[in-house]
Amino acid sequence: MRRIIIDTDAGVDDAQAILLAFGHEGTKVEAITTVSGNVDVEKTTANVLKVLDVAKQDVPVYPGCALPLVNPPMHAAMVHGKDGLGDCGIPTSTRKPEGKHAVHALIDMANAHPGEFSIVAIGPLTNIAVATMLDPDLPGKFKELTIMGGAVTGKGNTNINAEFNIYFDPDAAHIVFDRWPMVRVLDWETTITTGLSKSDINSLFAINTPKAEFFRKTNANTMAFIKEHFKIDLMFAPDGLAMAAALEPSIIKKKEVRHLSVELSGNQSRGLTVVDWFGMGGKTPNAEIIMEVDQPCFVEMMANGLK
Repeated sequence: MRRIIIDTDAGVDDAQAILLAFGHEGTKVEAITTVSGNVDVEKTTANVLKVLDVAKQDVPVYPGCALPLVNPPMHAAMVHGKDGLGDCGIPTSTRKPEGKHAVHALIDMANAHPGEFSIVAIGPLTNIAVATMLDPDLPGKFKELTIMGGAVTGKGNTNINAEFNIYFDPDAAHIVFDRWPMVRVLDWETTITTGLSKSDINSLFAINTPKAEFFRKTNANTMAFIKEHFKIDLMFAPDGLAMAAALEPSIIKKKEVRHLSVELSGNQSRGLTVVDWFGMGGKTPNAEIIMEVDQPCFVEMMANGLK
């Protein structure tokens, strides 16, 4: 049994990833922690509770950091909608989050069950960084950490060369890559090359369940945004891909294990994920960078999450 904690800034693709996790045989979601990112942390928390409603799952939800460590927040309502779920009228949940802060929840769970839980972080890394600063031994108490983040060849989606989750809180990302000995990374470039085609989308939309209806509704505005800004008729699923790779590493067809760091200065380079591709810096590799995944297998996993 793979036991995971999901750390999320629950927007549209985060919701997909959470549904995928619930639909994966052999996986138990132990807790969900929320963070500011796509929208503010109050909305990301509310969105997780909505996903739990549609998935009919009972999992503790711990609200986390409301602000990046240094930057003012820069949300992504233009992609995810003002509510973070496509402004499609998903009803507010009657569920309530836990009273404990996400950072303390992460530390407590790691210390209560050392080596048993993995983290799948599909938002900015603020919660993970703060927890690591408070408990420097934290990386050794989790089985593994998988993140969606970065643009390892500099093809950004937020500025010229930075990906949103890292750019939103680069200081937190810097701490995580500096303190964790190995992080599995699903980055933006791999997302672009593994989009859901029109045929994939139609097959997922054809599933006749409340979860698939939720998927259809929440993705409508995001698909329109992608078509307008990227001039392609695809659906990107970065968080779903990261979740799939975390739960089924066998879908990873190509990877590179390299040292990765996050640039913190420069008008055009802050938030850049810097990969030492040729070992020129002499530092021990700290990132398993996913370069290619089995796309049909991912689509099948996504379909299982919507059934």
